[in-house]
Amino acid sequence: MSPRTVFSPYARLFTVPGSAAFSFAGWVARLPIPMLGLGAVLLVAGETGSYALAGAVSGTLALSFSVVSPQWARAMDRRGQGAILRWAMAAYFVSGVAFVSVVVAGGPRWSWFVLAALTGASGPNIGSLVRARWAEALDDPARRQTAFALEAVVDEVVFVVGPPLVTLLATLVAPPVGFLTGIVLGSVGGLWLAGQRGTEPAVQAVDPAAPARRWDALNATVLVVAGSYLAIGVVFGAMDVVVVGFTDAEGVPTFAGLALAIYAAGSLVAGLAYGVARIPGTLTNRFLGTAVLFGLAAQLLWGVGSLTVLVAAGFAAGLTIAPVLVSGLSLVESRVPRWALTEALSWTTTGLTLGVTAGSVLAGWAVDHRGAESAFAVPALAAALAAVLALSFSPLLRRPAPVPAEISPDGSMGVERPAAG
Repeated sequence: MSPRTVFSPYARLFTVPGSAAFSFAGWVARLPIPMLGLGAVLLVAGETGSYALAGAVSGTLALSFSVVSPQWARAMDRRGQGAILRWAMAAYFVSGVAFVSVVVAGGPRWSWFVLAALTGASGPNIGSLVRARWAEALDDPARRQTAFALEAVVDEVVFVVGPPLVTLLATLVAPPVGFLTGIVLGSVGGLWLAGQRGTEPAVQAVDPAAPARRWDALNATVLVVAGSYLAIGVVFGAMDVVVVGFTDAEGVPTFAGLALAIYAAGSLVAGLAYGVARIPGTLTNRFLGTAVLFGLAAQLLWGVGSLTVLVAAGFAAGLTIAPVLVSGLSLVESRVPRWALTEALSWTTTGLTLGVTAGSVLAGWAVDHRGAESAFAVPALAAALAAVLALSFSPLLRRPAPVPAEISPDGSMGVERPAAG
């Protein structure tokens, strides 16, 4: 596949007016995703020497984000992204700075958890907001797949740039600097995105006779994909903690950021290829196939015993990340109505962040009690579980799922979108 073949479909996406601005703003706003989780680990571990405590604090931040971010998304589906996002970013900045302040000042440890929770709760799921803008702008399902793949690549660029950046800032400057840089970048990107009112999805009128609108965003497809993503999130959260612990045990703590970046680079490469590939079969089969590949590839982590093996196994496992994320989000997008799309996408990725919470805590305990090398069992087993969950609930995904008819802003019924997959 030539570079021209790969990149031309992505270049054509940016002929959509305003798309370059909202996609880039979304990239900046997503930089805190790896920076805050890893930054909290480095900050708390640096202050206390406990990876278990660091993982618990980092997990608290991710847990509160996962619980509250769908509520932000629901409000944005009803009232528009811009107005709600400004309030969220203000709270995000204030609570993030306060968290760093109490940790550095040696405040009561309960306050660390409270402010970590407030910081996470203040952060909307920026990726779902950007994907909702692409879905609004593009009618062609093939172009939406390419756009979703682009955003998966953007996510991976975030994980390529973020971990080395926060690690270098925390280890070479000071531990608080890494976390604070993530807060500032996230606030700037979020406010920039909030100001782009021309490309935000139109607020859809809702049929007042609809008896259970909330379940439009939490149908069987969303729940199955979110459940599999929960196990995938355990892999992500565990990798952050285990890699930091392993490189520290090897005497090269600054190598953690590079190792995590190489892991993400594998996903970036695969995401670019997947976004332009015309893969036969339904969206359901693509999701199931990529989930199985993800589960199998992560078993390479059992063999990690040196930095060289860590890099090789991490890159190979990373090659399966973007395909499973893109296929799952594409399946969800095909099964929910426009009026609930942002919330549905946010619930889906909530599975990831809940998993990150569990992964951080489990891996922190494993590193402290079993050693970093043995702790690679946590992400390996979680990846296998993701594949098992997807396959176990595949009958629900194969069941026909009609999408409710859209309602235009004037209240008239629109054309029903077919549910692919």
